[in-house]
Amino acid sequence: MLSRFAASLVLFAALTIAACATAAPTGKWLAEDIDGGGVIDRLQTTLEIRDDGIVTGTGGCNRYAGSTIISGSSIKFLPLASTRMACSTAAMRQESKFHAALEKVRSWRIDQRQRKLILLDGGGFDLIRFSRMD
Repeated sequence: MLSRFAASLVLFAALTIAACATAAPTGKWLAEDIDGGGVIDRLQTTLEIRDDGIVTGTGGCNRYAGSTIISGSSIKFLPLASTRMACSTAAMRQESKFHAALEKVRSWRIDQRQRKLILLDGGGFDLIRFSRMD
């Protein structure tokens, strides 16, 4: 039988793990993979999610901003506003792919060990994988 102290530690650890598992995916993230196609080296596609649900970042060429609704492991990105600069065809293609993938996102999970944010579609398939920047 566990001592009260040991039992308290076990309970604290369980609550901490549960809190981490459901904490919102706030912070600044760098895309490593978009819809199974990888990303272009040196072209930074980023996502920053604030505590208040505001999102900002760059698609690799243009800056964007908007908001998201997060409830538990569910997430939905609302329409995003973006600048309209022209870049190389490859950069524009990646940016378009990124924004299209964000529209399909319905849930998220964090791999704490690898410091990755994975955004998933309605079927639970990985759409975008990010690494933590902050």
